[in-house]
Amino acid sequence: MSIRKKRVAILGSTGSIGQRALNIISNYPEKFDLRLISCNSSEKIFAQQIREFSPDRAVINSQGAYANLNGQRNEKTKIDCGERALCDIISDMDLDIVLVAIVGFAALRPTIAAIKSKKNIALASKETLVVAGDYITQLCAQMGVTIIPVDSEHSAIFQCLQGEKKKDINKLILTASGGPFRGKKTTDLGLVSINDALSHPNWKMGNKITIDSATLMNKGFEIIEAKWLFDLPKEKIKIVVHRESIIHSLVEFCDSSVIAQLGLPNMNVPILYALSFPNRFNADFEKLDLTKIKQLNFEEADTNTFKHLYYAYRAIELGGNMGCVINAANEIAVNAFLTKKIQFLDMQKVIEKSMESITFVAEPTIEELLEVDTETRRLASSLI
Repeated sequence: MSIRKKRVAILGSTGSIGQRALNIISNYPEKFDLRLISCNSSEKIFAQQIREFSPDRAVINSQGAYANLNGQRNEKTKIDCGERALCDIISDMDLDIVLVAIVGFAALRPTIAAIKSKKNIALASKETLVVAGDYITQLCAQMGVTIIPVDSEHSAIFQCLQGEKKKDINKLILTASGGPFRGKKTTDLGLVSINDALSHPNWKMGNKITIDSATLMNKGFEIIEAKWLFDLPKEKIKIVVHRESIIHSLVEFCDSSVIAQLGLPNMNVPILYALSFPNRFNADFEKLDLTKIKQLNFEEADTNTFKHLYYAYRAIELGGNMGCVINAANEIAVNAFLTKKIQFLDMQKVIEKSMESITFVAEPTIEELLEVDTETRRLASSLI
């Protein structure tokens, strides 16, 4: 008896997560049926993906790239352009799982379209829950949709909690590598270069998420994401710096037992697990050899130096539209740093001023969040 292939969409297919997911899917032709891919503007990579994988549909945001791609389309793949087209296709297409790997706020509307049409989500875009966690989780409950986290830390917790009861959870412990500036103090960070900030010791990621790792905003977003994914207060979510990035996260239970998920510092296992859930597929990924690791180290996170962590906890405490504010301000700040318009520590000032200045909304609608995002970006840009 043949088992139907799982029908998959990959949103953000030209990014690091999307490309890794496509590579994994190519190794399981009997398991997965790639139906849809999308990207923002990486025309050359996207064209190669269309040629190699021949999905039914492909959507690119850039009008110029769309015009070029349309002139070289293949017989199978229909190419479209823009967010509205992407949302419509997601809603109408028969899909079992939508991998959301779009960076930033741009992931929100396609994710909502997928949930409203009752497609399960493999979520790699943490900003979606940072911006609209309350709305997204309520919508998932209403539509009977499951979110399977792709972030290595949240995937680890998700795996550790299989078969466990929420009432028995004492604490979630997210691990952080500490990024390239682990152990540094504020006085050390004033004039760090872009190359310094992009030199992550353990992980190979895109520029934006690598800068977020250097500021620890990436970990701050993960705190907010964990709150919504696992429905726990911030007091039960702890960050521990673990420089080897071998233990991806841990769960402490009421009986003092601690369960951890371990693996090499790459995204192979979290992506495959999210795509294959609730099953596990055989894989020939490189295996973890603890005798080569020899030791695992842990230390407290420094929220005085890395204030982005404080902003994240504060955003949870305030609730409402504050997650949207820190996400938008952070995107503007990171881009300004990467384009040499501000220094590393100036990113903190942009976020802090934005949180102080934007009008607080306790229970924002999606329309209000879109307005807050625009308003915050305008304010943050004026601070650059």
